[in-house]
Amino acid sequence: MQEQLAAIIFENLQEMQKTGDFAYEGSLTVDTPLYGGKDGRLDSLSLVRLIVAVEQGIQDRLNLTVSLADPKALSQTRTPFRSVSTLVNHAITVIGVEEK
Repeated sequence: MQEQLAAIIFENLQEMQKTGDFAYEGSLTVDTPLYGGKDGRLDSLSLVRLIVAVEQGIQDRLNLTVSLADPKALSQTRTPFRSVSTLVNHAITVIGVEEK
């Protein structure tokens, strides 16, 4: 599932690069910074766009309805949206909770 989620995120980031909503030079990897900290590449509006697009991608490809920006995620000291890998891990946690 990690690979599927990463692919969904990468595809959306590539689209955002085309529209100028995500500026990142180099290859996209699981370590690509997204939001927060000194290396964050997304502003808050672009982060919302990415989250919505990833949620839609999960719905389309995995047939699961998830909410990645739930109150628990937003209240964490370290945002789960820091990088591609933290977003993948967060999505896996949310999906695991919602499957039960």
